[in-house]
Amino acid sequence: MSRSTTPDTPTPPVRAADRHELIRVQGVRENNLKDISVELPKRRLTVFTGVSGSGKSSLVFDTIAAESQRLINETYSAFVQGFMPTLARPEADVLDGLTTAIIVDQQRMGADPRSTVGTATDANAMLRILFSRLGRPHIGSPNAYSFNVPSVRASGAVTVERGNNAKAVKQTFSRTGGMCPHCEGRGTVTDIDLGQLYDDSKSIAEGAFTIPGWKSDSWWTVRTYAESGFLDPDKPIREFTEQEMRDFLHREPTKVKVEGVNLTYEGLLPKLRKSMLSKDREAMQPHIRAFVDRAVTFTACPECDGTRLSEGARSSKIRGLSIADACALQIDDLADWVRGLDEPSVAPLLTTLRRTLDSFTEIGLGYLSLDRPSGTLSGGEAQRVKMIRHLGSSLTDVTYVFDEPTVGLHPHDIQRMNDLLLRLRDKGNTVLVVEHKPETIAIADHVVDLGPGAGTEGGTVCFEGTVEGLRTAGTLTGRHLDDRAALKETVRTPTGTLPIRGADRHNLRDVDVDVPLGVLVVVTGVAGSGKSSLVHGSIPAGEGVVSVDQSPIRGSRRSNPATYTGLLDPIRKAFAKANGVKPGLFSANSEGACPNCNGAGVVYTDLAMMAGVATTCEECEGRRFDGSVLEYHLGGRDISEVLAMSVAEAEEFFGAGEARTPAAHKLLTRLADVGLGYLGLGQPLTTLSGGERQRLKLATHMGDKGGVYVLDEPTTGLHLADVEQLLGLLDRLVDAGKSVIVIEHHQAVMAHADWIIDLGPGAGHDGGKVVFEGTPADLVAARSTLTGEHLAAYVGG
Repeated sequence: MSRSTTPDTPTPPVRAADRHELIRVQGVRENNLKDISVELPKRRLTVFTGVSGSGKSSLVFDTIAAESQRLINETYSAFVQGFMPTLARPEADVLDGLTTAIIVDQQRMGADPRSTVGTATDANAMLRILFSRLGRPHIGSPNAYSFNVPSVRASGAVTVERGNNAKAVKQTFSRTGGMCPHCEGRGTVTDIDLGQLYDDSKSIAEGAFTIPGWKSDSWWTVRTYAESGFLDPDKPIREFTEQEMRDFLHREPTKVKVEGVNLTYEGLLPKLRKSMLSKDREAMQPHIRAFVDRAVTFTACPECDGTRLSEGARSSKIRGLSIADACALQIDDLADWVRGLDEPSVAPLLTTLRRTLDSFTEIGLGYLSLDRPSGTLSGGEAQRVKMIRHLGSSLTDVTYVFDEPTVGLHPHDIQRMNDLLLRLRDKGNTVLVVEHKPETIAIADHVVDLGPGAGTEGGTVCFEGTVEGLRTAGTLTGRHLDDRAALKETVRTPTGTLPIRGADRHNLRDVDVDVPLGVLVVVTGVAGSGKSSLVHGSIPAGEGVVSVDQSPIRGSRRSNPATYTGLLDPIRKAFAKANGVKPGLFSANSEGACPNCNGAGVVYTDLAMMAGVATTCEECEGRRFDGSVLEYHLGGRDISEVLAMSVAEAEEFFGAGEARTPAAHKLLTRLADVGLGYLGLGQPLTTLSGGERQRLKLATHMGDKGGVYVLDEPTTGLHLADVEQLLGLLDRLVDAGKSVIVIEHHQAVMAHADWIIDLGPGAGHDGGKVVFEGTPADLVAARSTLTGEHLAAYVGG
């Protein structure tokens, strides 16, 4: 009897290459992380959550992304590595399964005045090629349409050698560029008030210069003018001859010898234009910016009308549009114009250009124009502009790292951003996102929740798993994930109004609106609808108005919360008074610094192309101060022990007893009010998270005198639990008699408002109008705008 048998289908062997499906991270101790370990699935979307300062960025950016970047850098030769930034290996035991990391963060784009949205995304480069092929009249190569390329003409003798004969031949060279010769491609010209640069009743020797940083003993500034031989340093400037005045203000760069040292003498105006005015205003130090604002007025260039381009570049057109006209169009309008071009000779170029412009619209930036200076973009806009490069990328199996990609987005736009993140994942990439918004957390395949608190109270993994698991995990994020703020039962009554009439900045359409005073007002609307233009353009910071914008805090490793807020000044004075010595002794950046490490607390050893090593200073043991300074005490503590305190500890220390210092206590109370009680007074600013920096800036400005507070997206970087604390702070400001105007997208802040001004209905030229003004309850009942619909869904109305 025969028995039929079915042959078993052989199971394909598991290949070694298929076992690497996880990014394994073990024993991480970077910043405040406490020896944590996680396993992240590849080709999935992982969201990292937790309160601000819990260690999310330390894990994602400072560990996973940094190690990926370091390993890639090590593949280059030692010669090439010498030109690259040196990165130390993160403090971790195991970092395994890493892939190439592409970081899309919120760093502002280069603030160079020549950088625009078009130059930052290569859209300008494609447009220049298009106009060089199709533009009529034809004026030259793509360089002829670039505002960064000047026209050059030269002629001279060139020696040509043929065999044993050498012959001089006259040749001419020319290059046609698109730069406007009058403004040198900047689009603006400067008019300088000479009275702000010097006191003409004094001589140079008497200290005539009033420019910040120009000291009488400086080789590069004052001494060059005093000892150049072109000017009489002892003669009052108003008595200079015509020739001396020309040399003083306008002379071309000339080599001079001052006390045996070769230096370059240059007229005052060109020297200032190169040293100060060539920088972006927003990137300047506050005292330099204040000087520039006093001394300089910027006006659109009369030659090119602010387009930056030469007359030739503006004369060449395609279907009635010059390249300047094309760059000034709103991007979604420019995309429609490009779609109308049908020219087989440049078909591949048109396809790529259409795809790039359509990416702007997909990502919610269709309201921008290509000539928008990149330094004027918000952090959220800058991050999305950087994303443009990656949307059409053919790369797969890479790790994309995002830092709060929904910053600055209206609830209406968040779904669009979620779709883009999922599209990157579905192409076979690993997507890591640091995020606080519940809408984005909800689409995650994997969630890592860090906490439970911030700073020293955080740095541990509270939960790792699915979104459903997070909801039931009982962590701070899990408990707040489904939080919904209720509408106020009663709203405050305004004490007056601030009338705005005929506002027409950027895309605003002659807007008239009365802003109530003495209440909490929220100005909202989709990204690009004109919120910032209305508020900052019509209510500028100044007399009686305190404005807290989104500009990032700048600071080095030597800067800390005590120096940034001005808290160190009353502390130093208290120490000096108690010990009968100078306040300067109690600054690690001044007389009291440890001589071995110069007050840094660590000694850096440069190892050329290898990562430099920072070791704790053996002299001061990381305390930054000279040993003799630490012998002085206040309330039983030395200055290094005070700077090691948290804000909460210091608030108690300076509030009573021998160390009672009202000025310091007042500042510390403000820091505690914004939820920074855990922060160390001497913690370097470079280690703070984005949310911590935002609140540190808010606490600093709370001490400014003014009746009107203007806050631009104060919830940026804040965890769901932190938003409650912010709402309490806003209430306290209003209850103290202040008027608070908030530009915000967060529905919890909208629901908490006394009055809402909603702009729209769309972005760019589709916005710029007030579509609603009234109470949140009226907005929810009407549901007449996008904001109304999303707020109604949020509060369950």
